[in-house]
Amino acid sequence: MSKAFTRETDDPESDDEGVEASALPAGTRNYITPLGYQRLRGELMRLIDDERPKVVEVVSWAASNGDRSENGDYLYGKKRLREIDRRIRFLTKRLEVAEVADPSAHHGHDQIFFGATVTYVNERGDQRTITIKGIDEADSLAGEVSWVSPIARALLKAREGDEVKLATPAGVETIEVLRVDYPRPGPP
Repeated sequence: MSKAFTRETDDPESDDEGVEASALPAGTRNYITPLGYQRLRGELMRLIDDERPKVVEVVSWAASNGDRSENGDYLYGKKRLREIDRRIRFLTKRLEVAEVADPSAHHGHDQIFFGATVTYVNERGDQRTITIKGIDEADSLAGEVSWVSPIARALLKAREGDEVKLATPAGVETIEVLRVDYPRPGPP
């Protein structure tokens, strides 16, 4: 049977496949920085207030044109609407369980907690700087890692000068914490 004749389900729960790809480990909290929370909330509001109404308008217009089975605007619009609704559900769930943790509260400390920017060196002398962020906000291309990542788990609670054992695919590696920084507290 041709894929053109198969019907996609309209069940919203079936659209959540893959949403749990970045699921939280059982029994953990969804830590997020204040800036990360604002960014996710901004995305949610943009989807609800701007993007979704525009797509609904296009789908309504396309539906009024008649034959929906061959109407590209209608078919693409319905697909995009499902994607937007899936993302709205995901963001809503994540923001509901988010626990905002302000890393600036630790400014001046040398112990590693959530939100720390850590510079470390490995046994080969390779130096790297990472920032420990929430699951939903970490960007590996910007040197950010999730607080549940192996490197963050190994570093949490360590202090400047401490040596930490890190399990890697190549075996256990020893890394030394060179520097720990936190953002400065902002105005109240």
